[in-house]
Amino acid sequence: MPIMPEGHTIHSLAHRLDRAFAGRPVQASSPQGRFAGGAALLDGRELFGSQGYGKHLFSEFAGDVWLHVHLGLIGLFPVLPIPDGAADVPVTGAVRLRLRGDGHVADLRGPMTCAVRTPEEVEAIMAPLGPDPLRPDADPDLGWQRLQRSSKPVAELLMDQKVIAGVGNVYRCEVLFRRRVDPMRPGNEIRPATWRAIWEDLAMLLPLGVAFNQILTMDDQVEQATAEVASGAAAAYTATLTGQGLGDRFERRFFTYKRTGEPCLVCGSRIRAAPLAGRTLYWCGRCQRRR
Repeated sequence: MPIMPEGHTIHSLAHRLDRAFAGRPVQASSPQGRFAGGAALLDGRELFGSQGYGKHLFSEFAGDVWLHVHLGLIGLFPVLPIPDGAADVPVTGAVRLRLRGDGHVADLRGPMTCAVRTPEEVEAIMAPLGPDPLRPDADPDLGWQRLQRSSKPVAELLMDQKVIAGVGNVYRCEVLFRRRVDPMRPGNEIRPATWRAIWEDLAMLLPLGVAFNQILTMDDQVEQATAEVASGAAAAYTATLTGQGLGDRFERRFFTYKRTGEPCLVCGSRIRAAPLAGRTLYWCGRCQRRR
């Protein structure tokens, strides 16, 4: 099964769109035809800027017109350079929306949502969302308050976008393991210190996901990636990412995710798996006992 894009994917996409198109008029079309009316509304308008909020992308165009995209499970929105000497990039597959500027095209395929919104509609979509650790306006206390009002398992609540925006299955499994939190513990039994540890871990890990377009949670990889971001060495790699596929700077490995029955890397106990909130939860029953 494909991995649903998590918050870092959307913020990476917003940065790519801005690098390619912001500050200039953009051509918009719908080669597939399913978004012809919306593309016509965007065509020729200046793109002011894009932003991520959880799993939602919002791009502001001149005239109080906004593009709203939710990639869902299978959506892709790569931003590709037009090769030197080429007039364009050929359209391949069912492209819902194509944005074209000087030197780049962005082709949206398979989204769950692709719509033109008013500013009021954008605000209404954002309003119920929980705090997004990648946004400077995020308030972790809001997430804590919503967590405390529920007796659902914390692993289920971390997937609730009204509690915390942008977290998907990989991050919930890995961060709960990293913080040694019992994933079945009711939200209203989670201690304040544990919530702060979860939030701080996400606030550290998600920017690495933005920089490298891959989820990094293993201690050695996190240490190396953090150093590369701090030194500026990661910037050149980030600039090469198109969103066509996952980043490949680091080997793809995790503590618990998709490791059912394998030994825990810390204690050797077998990694467990069970369905929760529509996805498969992975955890270590011995290591994860914290409230």
